[in-house]
Amino acid sequence: MVEYRRGRKIKTLWVLVLLGTAYSRLLYSLGTLTGRHDVDGVMSVLLGLYICSHPAANIVDMLFFSRGARDLLPSRRSLFLWLALNVLVLVVGWIVIFLGTTRFVGRTH
Repeated sequence: MVEYRRGRKIKTLWVLVLLGTAYSRLLYSLGTLTGRHDVDGVMSVLLGLYICSHPAANIVDMLFFSRGARDLLPSRRSLFLWLALNVLVLVVGWIVIFLGTTRFVGRTH
């Protein structure tokens, strides 16, 4: 059986943090990107779900498809930093989703 490993894509996670942060700041400062709050809401929720999918997949891979966390990373410190980066990406994704859902229930004009 061939084992599939996604690998540690730290650059991808940092790009997702930057993308989510930039999108949130842009949406917050402009108020709307498309002129319609429902379209902005859909875009935000989809982007937030995409951002959250990467760390969620990393955690699932680590919990279910590996022999243990110590085998994946050389030290406990690197494991802690890896988990902290994944949590940061999840939080950014949740913020983007929250902004999207408030577009649906917030302003209706």
